[in-house]
Amino acid sequence: MEFRLAFIGFGTVGRGLMQLLTEKQSELKNQQNFQFKTIAIHDIILGTIYNENGINGKLALDLAEKRKSLAEHPDIVDGWDSERIITQTSANVIVEITPTNIKTGEPGLTHVRTALGNKKHVVTTNKGPVALALKELKNLATENGVDFRFEGTVMSGTPVFHLTDTGLAGAEIKRVRGILNGTTNYILTQMENGIGYKEALHDAQLKGYAEAVPDADVLGWDAKAKVLILANVLMGAHLEAPDIHCEGITNITLADIQNARANGKRWKLIGSVEKTDSGVSASVKPLELSENDFLAGISGITNALSFDTDTLGEVTIIGPGAGKIETGFSLLTDLLAINRNHNCSALRK
Repeated sequence: MEFRLAFIGFGTVGRGLMQLLTEKQSELKNQQNFQFKTIAIHDIILGTIYNENGINGKLALDLAEKRKSLAEHPDIVDGWDSERIITQTSANVIVEITPTNIKTGEPGLTHVRTALGNKKHVVTTNKGPVALALKELKNLATENGVDFRFEGTVMSGTPVFHLTDTGLAGAEIKRVRGILNGTTNYILTQMENGIGYKEALHDAQLKGYAEAVPDADVLGWDAKAKVLILANVLMGAHLEAPDIHCEGITNITLADIQNARANGKRWKLIGSVEKTDSGVSASVKPLELSENDFLAGISGITNALSFDTDTLGEVTIIGPGAGKIETGFSLLTDLLAINRNHNCSALRK
């Protein structure tokens, strides 16, 4: 099978994936039997390029990085929107990487619904559709015989769902907890160095870790979306956003940080999901952790997640929770998983 990719969105993450596909094309073909063409890129700011025979991905990457436009690409087209790319081209995999909207899921939710309904596989790093409509989208994928994959929605390229789907298959996950937002972890780490909250936030913004309007990070909304995904994917819950208690780090003072350190503790923003007798509970809130808790030692922009299982006890993964190549890699791992599934299905026939 030849994978025919269409990118919906071509920001940092899309460029990360394109860089990996460009650099690793021969390796992916020879070692993974993964053969592909990128036939379209649609970006609401950069423009749209389309060629059924395959576009020049490296040129698209160079133009987007240097000129912030695809206008000089030979395959530029006018008047094409995302729906036309999804429904009227021969693309069989849609790479949906538009910005996350955790309130409505749009426009990503419509993109994913449309693609799955047209029997096209979807890979995405967009948390909105997964957090708000997981059950619907999984059912839609099953009905149409396609895959819906979203590895990068929780810890970027650090594997969460590939780990639980394979390495932890057969184990019951009773609790998950971790540091799921690198921006807030960086701010809290800087505050331990004696820097006030406002100064630490400004530093994070200068380094590109925090947005100009940082609410999604510092108020806990980003971590909340990830916790919602973990609860519903790993524990079969049917939680919605209002079911999750959420607090950010904006009320933590430098004095709080210093008092915790004096008592051998550290403040961390912790997302947790746990099975209880009454169902599944989930929360995001800052906690004082003792220094013998492994999460207390996770500093900077690093993320970490611990799975409490019935067979292995605690299994912990630590890795980057953001980054161009790292998040692009999550999309690549999802593409390779679809490729393996397709090859296995073909062999069984």
